Amino acid sequence: MPEMSVVWLRLAAALYSVGLVQAILFLLRRGQSMFPLTLQLFQAGVILHGVSIVEHSVAMRHLAANNFFETASLCAFLFAAAYLFVERRYQFEGLSVFAFPLIALLTMASAMGTPVESWSDPRVRNIWLLTHILLVLVGYSCLLVSAGAAVFYLLQERRIKRRAPRAGGGFLARLAGDRLPPLETLDRLITWTMSIGFVSITLAVIAGSTWAFIETGTRWIKEAKIAVSLVTWAFYLVMVFLRVSAGWRGRKAAILSLTVLGFAALTWAAHVGLRPLIQK
Repeated sequence: MPEMSVVWLRLAAALYSVGLVQAILFLLRRGQSMFPLTLQLFQAGVILHGVSIVEHSVAMRHLAANNFFETASLCAFLFAAAYLFVERRYQFEGLSVFAFPLIALLTMASAMGTPVESWSDPRVRNIWLLTHILLVLVGYSCLLVSAGAAVFYLLQERRIKRRAPRAGGGFLARLAGDRLPPLETLDRLITWTMSIGFVSITLAVIAGSTWAFIETGTRWIKEAKIAVSLVTWAFYLVMVFLRVSAGWRGRKAAILSLTVLGFAALTWAAHVGLRPLIQK
C-alpha cells in the first residue's frame, strides 16, 4: 500500500474512533443524543477514507480489493457512506450504535495491513497484553451476569404466564418465585450488564488485535481464535443494536444474551483448550 494512502487510512480510523467513543457513551449514558461534532468528524473520516482507497487503487491500476485488509477497508467505506445516506435522509440516530463500532473496527483492521516496528519496551508489551486480558474478563463477567439474569427472567415470565403461586419442577424453577426481583428489574440488569460487557469486549478486541498486529505483523488475521473473537463481537454488536434501537426487551433480549454467551464460550475454548483442534 502506498505510504500516503496508509496515512489517510489511519487518519480516517482515528476520526471514526470518535464515533466509537460516542457509541460507548450512548450505551453507558442513556438518553444522550449524538454530538453534532461527532458526525462532522465522521464525515471527514469518510472523505479521507475515500482518498486512501482511490490513491491505492490508482497506484495498483485496479480496485484495491485483493486481500482481507483491502476488502475490509472497502467494506468499511461503503458502510460509512451508506450510514451517512440513511442519517441524512431518515435521521436514524440509533443506527450509530451499530454503524460506528463496526466501521471503526473494520477500518482499524484494514489499517493493520502494513507492518510496523516491534515493541520498543517489553514492559509496554506486557502491560498491553494484561490490559487486553482484564478487559476480556470484565466483559465475560458482565455477560455471565446478563445470561444469569436472562435465565431467571425466562423462568419468572413462565411462572407469571401460568399464574402459579409457586414455580415447580426443579431447583431453578423454585428459585424463580418471590425471592427474585420483578421482571422489570431483571430486564434493567440485563441491559446494564450487556452495555458494560459490550464496551469491555470492544476495547478488548481493539487491544488484542493491536497487540497481535505488533507481535506477529499481518499473520494475526489468519489465526482461528481471532476469527472466532470477531464473530462473537459481531453477534454482541447485533444484540446491543436490537436492544437499543429495535426495542428488543424481555424474552427476546434474554434469548439473545444466552446466544452470545454460547459464542463467548466458543471464543474462550479457541483461546485455551480447543485451540490446537480449531487451528488444524
